[in-house]
Amino acid sequence: METAGPTHIARRTFLGAAAGLALAATGVAGRVGVPSVRRSQADPFVINMLGGIRNPNRRGSRGPLGGDPPGAPLTLDERALADALRSGTAAVNTTIGYVAGPQDPFEYTVAEVARWNRIIRNHPDALLKVRSASDIGRAAREGRVGVIQGFQNGAMMGDDAGRVGTFAGLGIKIIQLTYNGPNQLGHGSMVPENGGLTDFGRDVVAELNATRTLVDLSHSGEQTCLDGIDASSAPVAITHTGCRAVTDLPRNKTDRELRLVAEGGGIVGIYFMPFLAADGMAVAEDVVRHIEHAVQVCGEEHVGIGTDGGTTAVDDLDAAYEAARREVEARRRAGISAAGERPGVVPFIPDLQGPDQFRKLAGMLGARGHSSERIERILGLNALRVLRDVWGE
Repeated sequence: METAGPTHIARRTFLGAAAGLALAATGVAGRVGVPSVRRSQADPFVINMLGGIRNPNRRGSRGPLGGDPPGAPLTLDERALADALRSGTAAVNTTIGYVAGPQDPFEYTVAEVARWNRIIRNHPDALLKVRSASDIGRAAREGRVGVIQGFQNGAMMGDDAGRVGTFAGLGIKIIQLTYNGPNQLGHGSMVPENGGLTDFGRDVVAELNATRTLVDLSHSGEQTCLDGIDASSAPVAITHTGCRAVTDLPRNKTDRELRLVAEGGGIVGIYFMPFLAADGMAVAEDVVRHIEHAVQVCGEEHVGIGTDGGTTAVDDLDAAYEAARREVEARRRAGISAAGERPGVVPFIPDLQGPDQFRKLAGMLGARGHSSERIERILGLNALRVLRDVWGE
């Protein structure tokens, strides 16, 4: 069990730490005194820039390769919901729709948005669809988890940048330009040619800016990332990544990319993924190392977290390693794997999972001398500022 102190950052401390962010205007300050059986007043305030609500122990649980099959249930596992609520997650950017695979990207994505809308409606006491920054405050105040709907591939735009407006109207708030491979917008991190943003990609970025949709440059190749930063008139995000200067793998970002995101007012989310260590056997200390490097490069106002995982722990690690072996093989066959994915490497941090993962991370950062104000920024306040800047609410 975690002890009191920096490990437990009470919401009631945020007003003093975040006066410049006008936190009270979002309603987070009103969380104090709101009764809830799901969260204590000592919960951290977390905005996970990329994650999910999923029980990996449930039979048939979806891996990262693709979407749920047709007819997938419209309810979420109760343990996954309970763990998300216990974790202090006020909002999480949850991937909706097409990432890779044989589906028609546009049709599949529209269907997935509708399916997730129904899931959220089926869990009104636990979930809230986020359409504005104020909804994040509302979710925190009411003891719910705000679901930010986002994409991890821009392939569903087809050849029509105007589809950005269609998806914005459906409530999509964050769109990642590419996945690991190439698409009509640019190159992903695993494309050897390292090509830049295409003309169509620039049109899409312009539409994202016009609709106040956050541009996500995770998974992009270096030149596409740099071009995306340059093309955007609004702050951008790299919602889930690591630092290449610490671990030299393509899914991690160079100091130049990190610095330019920060200079534009954006945010870099550090993930809880095996790419944080060269051998793939990343542990919690590696997460801290990457966060500290990102703070050094970007400044503490521009670093957050995007775990790329959920808040329910894996119960059987042996089974997880076997499942990961099969998943890596499937991703390689599909041509969407990334350097650093290998058999024997699980897509999470074994000693930083479960509903206490954010409290543990806060405690580790506090033990290394980081102030409570910095920790609060990293866990959620920096993300809240960027989302308000981009969304305009």
